[in-house]
Amino acid sequence: MAEDTIWMTANEAALHFGVSNKTIYRWTSEGRLKVEGLDHRGQKLFRHLDVAQAELASRAKAGRVLVPAA
Repeated sequence: MAEDTIWMTANEAALHFGVSNKTIYRWTSEGRLKVEGLDHRGQKLFRHLDVAQAELASRAKAGRVLVPAA
């Protein structure tokens, strides 16, 4: 399954990417992450690829980009 077709709630995204729910919603309010829809319970859904890009940009901005070991 392609990463752009995986949908995640804020809680799932936070757990998967090691950030808080507050961070997910902050990225949304800052325009770094777009809500793509709602699930059957009315929870906001995000695309996996979009969350990954927001997380990477956040780490790069903070100077914490992970690099492979030599």
